[in-house]
Amino acid sequence: MTKILLVEDNEMNRDMLTRRLSRHGFEVCCAPDGPSGVRMSEEEMPSVILMDVALGAMDGWEATTLIKARPSTAHIPVIALTAHALASDRKRSVEVGCADFDTKPVDLPRLLSKINACLQAPAA
Repeated sequence: MTKILLVEDNEMNRDMLTRRLSRHGFEVCCAPDGPSGVRMSEEEMPSVILMDVALGAMDGWEATTLIKARPSTAHIPVIALTAHALASDRKRSVEVGCADFDTKPVDLPRLLSKINACLQAPAA
């Protein structure tokens, strides 16, 4: 089963997305903040990370930068999730190493397509 790490500080969003992804055959583990997401990326070794951008003290971009800086986790694709569909957010996501970018509220078919594209992409 493919494992996804969901880094999301909003409990309702975590619960909803976890249930929806689980119904599509994914194993989902969750981190409620950036530091936990960085730690769990190494402990869980997920196939994909869904990273909320607005996480508080350590935002999703900083957490992604730390994940991408570690040789053990640098290969894991990260999809940034944000409520803001600004070009500057998309640009920043690419700059820190995200494989893709999606907006909230989540359009599940679109997100699943992006997750599957990351899973099928050749390892960097």
